[in-house]
Amino acid sequence: MRVDSMKIQIRNVLNDIAPYIPGKPIEDVKRELGLERVIKLASNENPLGCSSKAKEAMVDAINKSALYPDGNCTDLRNALAEKMGLKPTQFFFGAGSDGIIEMIPKAFIEPGDESIMAFPSFPLYETSIKLAGGICVQVPLDKNYCFDLDAMAEKINKRTKVIWLCNPNNPTGTMYTREQQDAFLQKVPENIVVVLDEAYYEYVTREDYPESLALLDKYPNIIILRTFSKIYGLASARIGYAISNETMIGYLERVRSPFNVCTYAQVAATASLDDEEFKMLSYSTNKENKEFLYNEFNKIGLRYLPSETNFIMVDTAKDSKEVFQALLRKGIIVRPGYVFGMNTWLRVTIGTKEECEEFVEALKEVI
Repeated sequence: MRVDSMKIQIRNVLNDIAPYIPGKPIEDVKRELGLERVIKLASNENPLGCSSKAKEAMVDAINKSALYPDGNCTDLRNALAEKMGLKPTQFFFGAGSDGIIEMIPKAFIEPGDESIMAFPSFPLYETSIKLAGGICVQVPLDKNYCFDLDAMAEKINKRTKVIWLCNPNNPTGTMYTREQQDAFLQKVPENIVVVLDEAYYEYVTREDYPESLALLDKYPNIIILRTFSKIYGLASARIGYAISNETMIGYLERVRSPFNVCTYAQVAATASLDDEEFKMLSYSTNKENKEFLYNEFNKIGLRYLPSETNFIMVDTAKDSKEVFQALLRKGIIVRPGYVFGMNTWLRVTIGTKEECEEFVEALKEVI
């Protein structure tokens, strides 16, 4: 039977949702273009890999492969609680922060409810809202590609249930300040959930970045999201966590599937917390290579957005699809901005010094 003749009926909402398009895998590009060397600067991965302690922990866990993982993430939960001075019951875990983002609407959004996010921002918010039957209210970034928190506050009404704040923002790398966040939270009714997505928290260099943990007692309606995918280099392990009060965490636990975080992810994340040296090396390497790219963009005369993450948005003043394809033929994988509605921009992950140098030379040739 032909697939296009199937009579299966899908949910109407799927007609309004585009599949996520991941960055092209290195091996696919090598095979398709006949290249021996390919550099991937598209998915904001840590170019240094992960901690050696994390690797050792995963190897040691192989003997537990036949056993289901600890559904409570007990060791990691206790380690984070001790590190942050919080209760173990204030943490919730998922397969990356993505896995938690998908669960938040399940817990707090009914069909017809509204949920506010910025645009462009992390696209999974929109997908998760719609799948829960909610209405996604998108507020454009301001002229500097930063969150317009005043405009977002104006969109709050009686139907609003969840607000998403990605800080620093993906894909722009920009951030709002502690003062701006405090002013915004004071405008939000206490019955509305505010998600503070801080996936790139560990890369921030600015001193006026909000320290959200201090707000947990003041604002019982906030959920803070963090991840081990970025600075800890555990993207393939898929583990992230939420921080909130015990009541909010309890609501999320009701929609979580059993054993949603694998054993390898749990032990690797726990071991990573003990390797401060690797974390600081990742931070300093990112900061140094970010400044290198800034300087090179300035020399070329390209506009870029100052970033508090491990990636930079740069405006090539050309069609991002064409620039993306041209770089791909040179063995450089980046993220074209058209997927975010920024048609002449590229999002480039900050790699090693060698990778950044190769990217800059290829970019000069392309543009």
